[in-house]
Amino acid sequence: MSLLNDALRAAEQRQNRPEASGAYTGQTSTDGRRGPWLWVIVLLLMAGLGATSVYWFQIRNSDSGAPAAAASPSVVAPGPDTEQVAKPNEVPASAPEPSAEPASATEPAPEIARTPEPAIAKPSEPPAPAPAPEPAPAPAPKPDKPAVSAQPVADVKGPASEQGGAEPETDGPEPQVKQVRETPEAIDSRVSRELASLIGAGETRKAEEKLAQLAAAQSAIASRKVFAREMLVQGQPDRALAWLPESSARSDAGLRLLRARALHARGDVVGAVATLEQDIPPAGQHLEYRITLATLLQQAGRSAEAARHWSVLIAQDDSRAAWWVGLAIALESGGEESGAVRAYSQAAKLPGLSPSLADYVRDRLKTLQAG
Repeated sequence: MSLLNDALRAAEQRQNRPEASGAYTGQTSTDGRRGPWLWVIVLLLMAGLGATSVYWFQIRNSDSGAPAAAASPSVVAPGPDTEQVAKPNEVPASAPEPSAEPASATEPAPEIARTPEPAIAKPSEPPAPAPAPEPAPAPAPKPDKPAVSAQPVADVKGPASEQGGAEPETDGPEPQVKQVRETPEAIDSRVSRELASLIGAGETRKAEEKLAQLAAAQSAIASRKVFAREMLVQGQPDRALAWLPESSARSDAGLRLLRARALHARGDVVGAVATLEQDIPPAGQHLEYRITLATLLQQAGRSAEAARHWSVLIAQDDSRAAWWVGLAIALESGGEESGAVRAYSQAAKLPGLSPSLADYVRDRLKTLQAG
């Protein structure tokens, strides 16, 4: 019996230890105290699932009811003579009627096709007038284009009458280049430069032919001067006089001066002086003209007139030694020795005399002072 009691006592002890008995028999021991907590967790999960289902159905219902709620206030479409005013009691004709059958909880409500409206007035607020639509800008009138002939254009540059069609359209009128017509003076100046170039190249005959062509059309004063001056340099006064007629020289002081020199080169001093005395330029305008006239007057034996012209030149510029010499010679020739001595003395004091003329002045001073 003691052995049996010991065995029973050991069995009860093993049953009181759940970890040992579970490990031994291979069964999981359960704790009676964990049962209530398990039911609580299950109930919470079910409650959360139910709340989720209710929330989902509410969202579906709100989506399906939105068209009906939005369609209740009416918005009048703006017309040309009416303003856009929303009336809460009017139902627009274009709004679809809601379905009579309620949507089931399991089946999704069919979507109602609707057009977006520009503005929905709330029933609780007074409807605000919509702004009147701005009038569309009128299209700019297109310019009338000239009708273009369908015939092909053979030559673009030719006139429209010859092409058989209208002229091609361009962006604007073509700029017209104004051709400035050369004046006779401009032509004469251009030809005179050409003559100087030909004479410099030794083509005197060709230059004279060109001068003849120009002189047939106009007076050609500048071209005549160029050719006549070159002929005088080359020692051909007759050829120069051919282009210095009295009719042409009468109107220009430069031509008269060249004609007088050509006549003087031929030995005609009287004719040269007569040419220069036709129209004497004012003092200071043509100094060379006055110098030539005073010199030729001295050679012609008209010393008093020569002295007068030398005095006019010295009044313009008294620093020219040669002019003092000319005045001294004219005074000495006229018998005014005291005046001549003063003029020679003044010339000797100024620079610019050539060696031969300086020697002549010193000799005349010695002679006049000794006598």
